[in-house]
Amino acid sequence: MNRLLDIFTPCQPVPSRSQQLIWLAWALSGLVLWQFWPSDVLPRPSEVAQAFGHLWMTEGLGQQLAISYTVQLEALGIAMIGSLLLAYSATIPVMRPLVEFISTWRFISLGPLVIFFSLMITSEGHALKVWLLVFAIAVFYVTSMIPVVLDVPTEELDHARTLRMNPWQVTREVIVFGRLDVAMEMLRQNAAMGWMMLTMVEGLVRSEGGIGTLLLNQLKHFRLAEVAAIIIVLFAVGFVQDILIQTHRHFLFPYADLEKERR
Repeated sequence: MNRLLDIFTPCQPVPSRSQQLIWLAWALSGLVLWQFWPSDVLPRPSEVAQAFGHLWMTEGLGQQLAISYTVQLEALGIAMIGSLLLAYSATIPVMRPLVEFISTWRFISLGPLVIFFSLMITSEGHALKVWLLVFAIAVFYVTSMIPVVLDVPTEELDHARTLRMNPWQVTREVIVFGRLDVAMEMLRQNAAMGWMMLTMVEGLVRSEGGIGTLLLNQLKHFRLAEVAAIIIVLFAVGFVQDILIQTHRHFLFPYADLEKERR
């Protein structure tokens, strides 16, 4: 009885098995609610499953998903390298205003940028999509990393200086190597944001195709079951990507969560 009450009590540790059962209960409740929801617009699970088969066999869902995920991986790699270099350069006083100014670019809409990017990138639509997505990820990744880089406790910096490290060595050991676990966590969050923005980018640049183009084509013809199937695929791929990044973070930096209590 006490264990049952624990799952309704805030800030109460719960065993992992109980947590898994809670997830399963929510998933089953969602499926039941979805099946019996009184709506003529929302497609039923059986209709979505049938639409998924149609999309896979006829519309090339697998191929479109491969195109989209290739764009995502390329953009994520470029954005990660560029964003980290910019964020770490914020430790240099002369570079800090420039980096903070770049972080404000997150308020710029991607729509008008298509024109400017297309004038600068004269190659195929793939490169245009990649660089639009790089912009969408990088401006938020830089914004996330600036506090990580600049808000380092003074005690850690002083400790490194007492070991006779010069400023470049202090930056490397304390800010770069000492915050890699946080940088990877910020990467996980911004990768999810980039995956969410991918359909919008592919809606702006349709020349190569992709799952975003396929989604908009189904919306154009009001095929709601197909739309729901594509949304589920997007959710599943993004969820798996998130788990993979988080698993790699725990493997590479097992010390990162030692002081945290999982509730």
